[in-house]
Amino acid sequence: MIYIMNNKQPYRIKTISEFHRLRGLPKPEHPLISVINVEAINHLDNEPANFVFDFYSISLKRNCDAKFRYGQQQYDFDEGVMFFIAPNQVFGIEHNKDTELKRSGWMLLIHPDFLWNTPLAKTIKQYEYFGYSVHEALFLSEKEEVIIINIMQNVQQEYHSNIDKFSQDIIIAQVELLLNYADRFYHRQFITRKISNHHILDRLEDTLTNYFNSEDLAKQGLPTVQYIADTLNVSPGYLSGLLKTLTGQSTQQHIHEKLMEKAKEKLSTTSLSVSEIAYELGFEHSQSFSKLFKTKTNLSPLEFRASFN
Repeated sequence: MIYIMNNKQPYRIKTISEFHRLRGLPKPEHPLISVINVEAINHLDNEPANFVFDFYSISLKRNCDAKFRYGQQQYDFDEGVMFFIAPNQVFGIEHNKDTELKRSGWMLLIHPDFLWNTPLAKTIKQYEYFGYSVHEALFLSEKEEVIIINIMQNVQQEYHSNIDKFSQDIIIAQVELLLNYADRFYHRQFITRKISNHHILDRLEDTLTNYFNSEDLAKQGLPTVQYIADTLNVSPGYLSGLLKTLTGQSTQQHIHEKLMEKAKEKLSTTSLSVSEIAYELGFEHSQSFSKLFKTKTNLSPLEFRASFN
């Protein structure tokens, strides 16, 4: 998630205690995890536009009187939205001085050291939404908001209590529950926001068709997932999650499917050799093309061609 407002050097916040100090909050009760009521945060007039945290930040915010920029587009959020930021990601904020909205919401900050030596230390990196861009935020229903806020408050209640040998396991379990609910809600969003998501599918089809009909294929090889995502102005993780939900296939599978269409067309309608076709489809070695074709169709290119004679 990289969405920078300007070219200024980002302000790095290394610890949760430092975040509390910067935002005028009391010292955190636990140095490695904190649940914060957004209403208690001080927003500084001359604060840096760009930030980097050395910890995870999961935010649920409403009436956010700030603008976020991604690419050439600007977004105003006034409904309940969730943002997921992993350590070392750069993000930018520009506060809107013309509005006086009453901010509300909650933030959960988790330092990676809190997860050390737990299964979540590895699995947290598998939640793709930590890599989503700002305009791919999770828009929550009121019912979903209640679920997320309750989990955050359960985490807060646990470290409010006397810390014992069970505390970390209970908190980790609550964090995992929150992440899994967010995963579920994102899948719901992929389906319910059909118009915008189907526009992405249409543009994906156009992008792949144009690429496979251009000279780029022979010169540069197959398009990468990053290239496709950049062309569609979405993050690779969001595009993959969206496609898996709506079509059951990843971005890479869509690229290979389009490749197979083009390969079958050339094998059945031209007299080009397999090596010539492989070259036109961006393969440096015809063996690589033949192997992929066989994997996808259960036939070698020559066997496929023979089936048309």
